[in-house]
Amino acid sequence: MFSKPDTGNGFLAAHVADLLRSYYELTEKHLIVPAKDAALMAYSAPFVLLSHDEADDPLLTYGNLAAQKLFAMDWQKLAGMPSRKTAEAPERAEREELLRRVAEKGFIDDYAGIRIAADGRRFMIRNATVWNVSDKSGARIGQAATFSEWQLLEG
Repeated sequence: MFSKPDTGNGFLAAHVADLLRSYYELTEKHLIVPAKDAALMAYSAPFVLLSHDEADDPLLTYGNLAAQKLFAMDWQKLAGMPSRKTAEAPERAEREELLRRVAEKGFIDDYAGIRIAADGRRFMIRNATVWNVSDKSGARIGQAATFSEWQLLEG
């Protein structure tokens, strides 16, 4: 079910580099130890890593294998999907407030919230870090999130 994007291609490798560099610049921590194969390491990491663009209705631009498994969708379904669809409708206002806080402060590292997978499973994420992503020139290109704590919810 899960497919691997070409992590060696120019765009995707550059995008992952932007995610990792932006994370380090804002948090002063490495999400992945800098390496030539950082894109592959990020893709196969045991934590969730997602990003979306700067559109008015942001579209997902990246989701590693852990994200694909948790959200129950392969790369083709995940990439390009509106990121708001990762939250149930009642949770979307909370999600918008989260994104506003991140836009103002650069990052937060204490986010918790309920998300929904494509197969209808609901889960609570905890201690997520959400940050602004910029390209090499410093232009903001989106936001990203990472977390390794989640719990499936009943019903």
